Amino acid sequence: MMAAVSIEEAQAKLPELIDSLAPGEEISIVRKDQPVAKLVGQPSEKPRPIPGRGKGKVIIVSEDDEHLKDFEEYMP
Repeated sequence: MMAAVSIEEAQAKLPELIDSLAPGEEISIVRKDQPVAKLVGQPSEKPRPIPGRGKGKVIIVSEDDEHLKDFEEYMP
């Protein structure tokens, strides 16, 4: 169930209401017990990968076919 606040309360406390919203959370604004608007918390932005962050963490040895012997039956 979403929280509901009156227009008067929303007008008096709008910055606090916005700051308290969790991503995706909704607050209904009502006038005379009828919903007239809705505040919705924006989802947080997905983190973007930073190029080069994994540099030096993975070593690929292209000359090593030993590890492929168990997969010979699957190879063309």
